[in-house]
Amino acid sequence: MEEQHGPGWWRYGPPWWHRTDGDAESRTGADPESREGATRWPWLSTALITAVVLAGSAFAAHAQPHREAPDVAGRVLLVAASVALLWRRRHPVAVAFTTSVVTLAYLAAGYPYGPVFLTVAVGCFGAVVAGHRRAAWAALGLLWAGHLLIALWLYRYLPPAGDSGASAGQEIVAATWVAAVVAVSELARVRREQWARERADRARAAQRRADEERLRIARELHDVLAHSISVINVQASMGLALLDKDPEQARTALTTIRAASKEALGEVRQVLDTLRAPGAAPRAPAPGLDRLPELVEQAAAAGLTVDVQGEPPSLPPGADLAAFRILQEALTNVVRHSGSRHARVRFAQGADQLRLTVDDDGPATGADAGGTGNGLAGMRERAAALGGTIEAGPRADGGFRVLAVLPARTREAR
Repeated sequence: MEEQHGPGWWRYGPPWWHRTDGDAESRTGADPESREGATRWPWLSTALITAVVLAGSAFAAHAQPHREAPDVAGRVLLVAASVALLWRRRHPVAVAFTTSVVTLAYLAAGYPYGPVFLTVAVGCFGAVVAGHRRAAWAALGLLWAGHLLIALWLYRYLPPAGDSGASAGQEIVAATWVAAVVAVSELARVRREQWARERADRARAAQRRADEERLRIARELHDVLAHSISVINVQASMGLALLDKDPEQARTALTTIRAASKEALGEVRQVLDTLRAPGAAPRAPAPGLDRLPELVEQAAAAGLTVDVQGEPPSLPPGADLAAFRILQEALTNVVRHSGSRHARVRFAQGADQLRLTVDDDGPATGADAGGTGNGLAGMRERAAALGGTIEAGPRADGGFRVLAVLPARTREAR
């Protein structure tokens, strides 16, 4: 049956004794380890606490002969305060108040001071760690106020007969004990919240790394497949057109298709190998600007003449791969989207950056030569990952330009 707290309480949130402080409640709800811990029964620790409380109270009775020795009723109160700790993970607020009330009843009956306070400490500690700080403080305040009432006034009417009021030293010891319980509980709560935040930060970092890896693989696959399929598409069209009129040219087109598809399969296999064995060294080196002649040949096979101006620099591996993929994507977009059959590639290297420019002079056919969708976005992402930029758009004198500015420190300079 659902617990009721008076009419309309749901409009204003749960009552104060069910509220949590800070982010403990959300942490417990979001952390599987916290939920699992809250459902376990602490049998072993509760049994150990019960044994310590019973044995310690018997020893305390010998050290305090002026107090009532624990009889059956006293032992029942001790066991009740200890056994209540079984529910400290499921109902921490109720356990904190239960141990305080039972302990007050035990003291009011004139039984000796002793390990019975351990049950209150453990109960309030569990409430603070679970996030119910105000409830735990209220339970300790109830115990403290009740103890003062008994020690300063009610002792005249309660057993044992002839008992005297508490001294200032005893009250200081009691106050110190309460402060120690609060301090230890708060330290445990703060440390537990730090651990929870660290776990959440590690989980977010792992998720971010996984997302970045998926994006990298998707970008690699897009660049490999877009370029190779564009070459295959052009050569297949040419082969079909020349199949009857010029079989030799058709054979050349089919040979180009076979070479392009073989290369694409090899690169796709290399990318997918990183999924099968994360962190393993690649079987083949990553492509770079040293494969520029091969890229020019593939473009020529697709009917695009590429004029290269300047020497490709020697770059660090990450920048080398990014420059190659950006150049590959830009040439692929010229083949697919531009009416021009001629492109110019220009390398200009400064002290700390490389300017890579790809120009074509033809009008766009259906889409800009720079491409749309994933191609241009992938180029920008590659450049941004290195701290570079991509500019793509129509030139004022006609045609289209892709300008990549990448940080470029040569291996020798490093």
